[in-house]
Order: sequence, then C-alpha cells, then structure tokens
Amino acid sequence: MLLVYKVPNEPSAARVYVWRKLKKLAAVLIHDSVWVLPATPQTREHFQWLATEIDEMEGEATVWESRLAMGDEDQLIEQFNNAIDQTYREILREIKMKNADLAALSRRYQQARAKDYFDSEIGRQVRESLIAAKGGPR
Repeated sequence: MLLVYKVPNEPSAARVYVWRKLKKLAAVLIHDSVWVLPATPQTREHFQWLATEIDEMEGEATVWESRLAMGDEDQLIEQFNNAIDQTYREILREIKMKNADLAALSRRYQQARAKDYFDSEIGRQVRESLIAAKGGPR
C-alpha cells in the first residue's frame, strides 16, 4: 500500500500529526511524502483513514495498492524488520532484568507485534522469552 500526500505548510501541527501517525503504523518513507506498508486489510484501512484525515486538513492524499515491479523487495522488507527488531531487542533486554514487569512487557510485545508485518525472528524469541518468564509452556 502506498500513501502519497501533501498537507499545507501551516499550521505545522498537521504535518507533524501525519508524520507521527505514519511512524506509529511503522510505515516506511520511500520518497518525499510517499510512504509504504505491506498490503493487508488492516494497512489498507489505516491508510484510507489517514487519507481522509489529511483531506479534512485541507491537504491531498491518495492511497495506492501496488506491487514492486523493479527494485529490491528484500531490502524493503529488511527496512520494516530493522525498525521492529529494535523494539523487540529492547523488550528482550528488559525481560532479562530482575523484577521485570511482565504484564507491561507483554503489552509492549502485543503493540510491536501489530507492526511486525513480516514475522520477525526476534519477535518469536520475545514471545518465547515472555512465555518462559511467566512459567508457561513453550
């Protein structure tokens, strides 16, 4: 899924709002104001909602469903994985700490999992570590 958009320069809060939303979705910037997410029903809906919000800000937005015809798809997937793996590594470090708040870490894992579009190996390690730390079966 591609989101191509333009928002007015003023107020700058609108640009910041859109940028934060895209970062929260773990979208990847591929060119000026062109962001990509894997095509799923959820990402399609997220981009459609954001496009509607951009229109309401007096901006312009287009959502495209496309496929990469030329270029390195593996490199794009790696960008998505690198972003989410950083979060997973932080969770893994905290699981190993004495008196780790496993409930909070489980919530963080679930939030990260929602943005793990390509089933990261480190994400699986986090899941297993959380289960083991809670004393459950693997």
